[in-house]
Amino acid sequence: MSYKAYVFDAYGTLFDVHSVMERIHEHYPDKGSTISQQWRDRQIHYFLVRQLINGYKPFSEITRWALLDALSISEVEIKSEIVDDLMKQYEKLQPYSEVSHLSEQHPDKKFTIFSNGTRSMLEPLLEHNQLEETFDLLSADDAQVYKPHPDAYHFAQKELEYDKDEILFFSSNPWDITGAASYGFHTAWVNRKEQKWPELGVEPTYIIQDLNEIPE
Repeated sequence: MSYKAYVFDAYGTLFDVHSVMERIHEHYPDKGSTISQQWRDRQIHYFLVRQLINGYKPFSEITRWALLDALSISEVEIKSEIVDDLMKQYEKLQPYSEVSHLSEQHPDKKFTIFSNGTRSMLEPLLEHNQLEETFDLLSADDAQVYKPHPDAYHFAQKELEYDKDEILFFSSNPWDITGAASYGFHTAWVNRKEQKWPELGVEPTYIIQDLNEIPE
């Protein structure tokens, strides 16, 4: 199978969402790990709930709400300037080590990010990491429907202008792989932590440890 489009989730797949932990620790010593995990868990939970109730809100708003609740449940003092600073860190997340070499290793491949993040979050992130030439960008915010809803993947397919079986979708998030696979994309689960694939009744096409392994 020769794929024509290689499509990547951003958060957790290309970029380490927990690279905010160091900055959190600067504001709240010894709370970095707890707040970072609460922030990510609530971020996912909240956009899934908003999708289920057909109450779309931009990912930037969801991310701020999740941070506020993560700070509250961690019983730390919440200051607006700290919230703003931590939100700004989402534009400076660290890419995983192999990401910066993707275009060099695969100069003939078309790489696209398809993320629930807004363009206002993703464009500065790519620029900060000098990756704006490596990836084209699709945002679920353009269609105002979150992955893993099938309409989100349909939007991406329409924008890419390829058949489903010509698209290989990468994500570290099982919910995202499940959505993409159910829609009909070929999928590669980036299993960095070598976990067991969850019993969801859907299997990824490939399971890879990191993005040094790009199926042809």
